[in-house]
Amino acid sequence: MPEAPARNPLESFTNAVSAMIDGPVTWFRESVVEPNRKNYPWYHQQFRRVPSIDQCYTDDAVCFFEANNQFKRDKMVDNEILNILRQRFEDCVMYEQPDHERKCRALLDQYEKGAENWFIKYGDLGGYANAKTAYMKQKHRMVWERRHGPVGTGMKQSDDADPEH
Repeated sequence: MPEAPARNPLESFTNAVSAMIDGPVTWFRESVVEPNRKNYPWYHQQFRRVPSIDQCYTDDAVCFFEANNQFKRDKMVDNEILNILRQRFEDCVMYEQPDHERKCRALLDQYEKGAENWFIKYGDLGGYANAKTAYMKQKHRMVWERRHGPVGTGMKQSDDADPEH
């Protein structure tokens, strides 16, 4: 749409100065910047992986902040994966009634394994969990498994224990 003619000399002067300043900037943006830019929609935004909490120095607040944000993003992704697995199983049950127990067994097993893994990582952390609490939970689980064997298999007996005493 062509611009309307200037109504007075002051307006024509301001239009000329504006075109002189804005013209090269607009040309550079339209001919150089925009053709070379990758255009990702917001829902496909890709964040770079940052160091985890165990790789941060104790006085590096920025690293802690990035690790916590990475932890929150990972938790949201894992929540959505679990929601998708649950939805697939529920859809299978609705579609395959009354044989759903046999036909949907693989999806149920997949969902239960995913829920177990989610609970191992995020369960019992509470609503205000951060990367440090999740790391401590992982550390405590590893110490437990070293002393007693995998969680859920019962406590192993020590070799030097005397069964009579």
